[in-house]
Amino acid sequence: MEPKLDDKDLAILRIIQSDCKLTAKQIARKINSPITTVFAKIKRMEELGIIKAYRAVLDPQKLNCGTTAFILASVTYRTKDDGTHFSQRGIAEEIAKFPEVQEVHIITGDWDLLIKVKAENVDKIGKFVVDKLRLVKGIEKTLTCMVFETTKETTEIAIENRKGQVKVVSQQLGKS
Repeated sequence: MEPKLDDKDLAILRIIQSDCKLTAKQIARKINSPITTVFAKIKRMEELGIIKAYRAVLDPQKLNCGTTAFILASVTYRTKDDGTHFSQRGIAEEIAKFPEVQEVHIITGDWDLLIKVKAENVDKIGKFVVDKLRLVKGIEKTLTCMVFETTKETTEIAIENRKGQVKVVSQQLGKS
């Protein structure tokens, strides 16, 4: 069952998604609500797992990890030799352990997994694919798509109010 969220909850989520460093007092001022209400609502949403974590968004270019690739991987579900079975989820979890990997998705279609990788350069991505990814037991083949330019990359989720309207965070927050 989905937790019930009111318009104040949704407003808080929109705000902290955009800037999680704001204090409860600042958020309360923006949504015209008592600070105790904001504290309680945030605490409740954390306990419900709606707010999973607070993180800094780092600039990969400035950290020498500005090369991005999306890799499609096909899984073999059993070996030809001894008939050992492989779990698609198990393989995804193993791939997720590599530090270069930012995302792993189990997908439908001709491919089984979609993997997002960031590294220093194309050579490092190639080494990752050849020396790590293709050595994971159960990986049958891969297709690497290098990213030339990123127009949009975000972790923000479009949050609708109870009337089904998406409110744009930047318009709602204004300048403070």
